[in-house]
Amino acid sequence: MSQPFPRPFKGVFPVVPTTFTAEGGLDLDSQKRCVDFMIDAGSNGLCILANFSEQFVLGDDEREVLTRSILEHVAGRVPVIVTTTHFSSQICIERSRRAQAQGASMVMVMPPYHGATLRVSESGIYEFYARLSDALDIPVMIQDAPMAGTPLPAAFLARMAKELKQIRYFKIETAGAASKLRELIALGGEAIEGPWDGEEAITLLADLDAGATGAMTGGGFPDGIRRIVDAYAAGDRETAVAEYGRWLPLINYENRQGGILTAKALMKEGGVITSDAPRHPFPPMSAPVRAGLLDAARRLDPLVLRWAR
Repeated sequence: MSQPFPRPFKGVFPVVPTTFTAEGGLDLDSQKRCVDFMIDAGSNGLCILANFSEQFVLGDDEREVLTRSILEHVAGRVPVIVTTTHFSSQICIERSRRAQAQGASMVMVMPPYHGATLRVSESGIYEFYARLSDALDIPVMIQDAPMAGTPLPAAFLARMAKELKQIRYFKIETAGAASKLRELIALGGEAIEGPWDGEEAITLLADLDAGATGAMTGGGFPDGIRRIVDAYAAGDRETAVAEYGRWLPLINYENRQGGILTAKALMKEGGVITSDAPRHPFPPMSAPVRAGLLDAARRLDPLVLRWAR
């Protein structure tokens, strides 16, 4: 069962990258070191099997291996969110129940979609999340991301929060995230237990101003993101603004240049993991992008470059 961590969940919950060998197999030794580093770097919690975890190149059997291995290795040190997105309500429920049984504190789920054209009506989305809510004893985070291509108006999200028991957290990554967070909080009130920021923290300061209480970012420099979020939570917005300005070049590099492979590139450079390879056909990071990323990182001296030394 899930660990009894106090709620609401707040702070920095970065996405754990999936570590592969150079030949493309799962590298569980590197995976465990990756998790240890992310906890030591100050992560308030973790999220696994998300898009930034390259979940789209994982087999169902590998998902199970990763969920079990990571939750066992974390061993209750921090809460863990497991991404269980699937088009099928039944399969999403089954994935979510297994994650709950293995110790997940929350599941994160995008609305049902497949490819560029298969979408579900608003009533179908409501029923999807209603069935999921009824099946679980842990909260559900709705991931409102462009990848799903599914409009989720703030009023609709607020309605689900008020009417469905476990629909309590919302990761807003669409354009105009701050305005949507502000509207969601105004419409949903106390039912919005967790209004969260995403998109590698590129809009973090505006989202904190709008009322975001959590940030789900990349996993390469949680220590840097904590400097921003902690200062803001303590009521010191000026320090938060200054820290955001300091870390913004690296945040921007992840969001606009390095993307999904950023955390692994930093972890490989710092000796945390053995290989930063993706799985074919996802392209590896180019040498110029890697050089620019490392230049931006070294100017800030994040723990990832020192942790394994």
